[in-house]
Amino acid sequence: MSSSTPAHPPTIPLKLLHDLLQPITIPASSPEAKFTNWGLTFTCAPLAVFEPETEYQCELILELARREGKVVRAVGVGHSPSDLACTTGYMLRTTKLNKLVHAEKRYVIAQSGISLDALHAELAIHNLAMINVGSISDQTLGGIVTTATHGTGINYGVISTHVLALTLLLADGSRVHCSRHEKSDLFIASICGLGSTGLILTITLEVEPAFRLREVQETIEFEECVRNLDTLVNASEHVRFWWFPAAGTMRVSSADRTQEPCRPVGSWLWHSFLGFHVIQFFLFVARYFLSLNPWIGRFAAWLVSEKVTAIDDSFRIFNLECRYPQHTTEWAIPYENTQACLRDLQTWLMQELADPKGLRPHFPIEVRFSDADDIWLSPSVNQRTCWIGIVQYKPYGFEVPYKKLFERFEGILFRHGGRPHWAKAHQLRPDTIRNLYPRFDDFTRVLQDVDPRGTFRNEYVERHIFGKTGPKYDGRVFKRYAPS
Repeated sequence: MSSSTPAHPPTIPLKLLHDLLQPITIPASSPEAKFTNWGLTFTCAPLAVFEPETEYQCELILELARREGKVVRAVGVGHSPSDLACTTGYMLRTTKLNKLVHAEKRYVIAQSGISLDALHAELAIHNLAMINVGSISDQTLGGIVTTATHGTGINYGVISTHVLALTLLLADGSRVHCSRHEKSDLFIASICGLGSTGLILTITLEVEPAFRLREVQETIEFEECVRNLDTLVNASEHVRFWWFPAAGTMRVSSADRTQEPCRPVGSWLWHSFLGFHVIQFFLFVARYFLSLNPWIGRFAAWLVSEKVTAIDDSFRIFNLECRYPQHTTEWAIPYENTQACLRDLQTWLMQELADPKGLRPHFPIEVRFSDADDIWLSPSVNQRTCWIGIVQYKPYGFEVPYKKLFERFEGILFRHGGRPHWAKAHQLRPDTIRNLYPRFDDFTRVLQDVDPRGTFRNEYVERHIFGKTGPKYDGRVFKRYAPS
């Protein structure tokens, strides 16, 4: 066949199809033929792992999946701390589909596999920046869009609200362009679609001229923070809290756009040696002596207790050091429930700390905010939102107890109207999710329309969206061993 006019995938004989896919197929003997997420919490062995470099190769993968009746799961860098990316079918790694295709003053078009780190660098060449960014940038753009990943700022929506259009490769091999004005239902379903509507090829993303942020961090008492919540949250464009329950303090970060010259902060002693290596060693020891955890929390709170002001490029302020592999869960609650929820969490955690046999959580608890949106499966749909997340670190990759802690945390958040972050493990099933999302049935209708055979439905989607049960769909089927 002519290289300039590649054959239409349905016309290609099966043997030739396998031959064409062989160069982008990870050998079964390679460690890369298995998948483990960043947090070292879920792992899977797909039937095959492909790393396409072109959109045509993506079409070939889908054609093979159609003929063999297999699921195709797109995955970026695997940062989601759940089994969202796991599959026993075909895995399509998007990390080589990583180009910035086009840039204008207020929007860019990028391939879905580009990492945010790479996107920041490309945008800087054009004197542009993302409007808002979450805590990390080693995720792919496609990954953050399909899970409605968020930054912080009570007047800023989740990052999916900045998506203007998508190009999708559907299960039947057709390519479609969608936006709020063209195939709008498919668009709204896809910008928080868990990768189940189709393979995202390109994303048109709203951006703004490059900007710096001036961030002020200071530590205040927990009760002062909760009492003055509205004032603090609305005082700056981007506000987030880090709560150290054992110390009874909140670290308040307030960031605003500025024209001032860069003035970053940080030192090797405080932020690398003490803040990273010493803390990790203490956490490792605390695996055997759980009573040390409150002391470590107070020590960590002391390390960051001084008031500091930093000025830097926007994404450098938005991002923070994710530290170590970890178990994590995060839930979104209606903003108006924030004060009551934080006080209920404090009451519970103080009871745990007072009990010699109580749970010993790590730190900090992160509290962020987002504006309401209209995205069907966004945890911020129809409500201004407070996001609250907890972690249990895995020092040097070793396991720590977390299940009971997370169950009790999630129970409190659920009572306050909580919706789980889609990228993180949770126990909710369709009957409950339907009550939380008024347009849930519209979402499933779109899935049935564009993918009736379930080509893009991995175990996570089948479990949480369609209610499939059985050993294959158990929430721990891909879970690495972990103590309770």
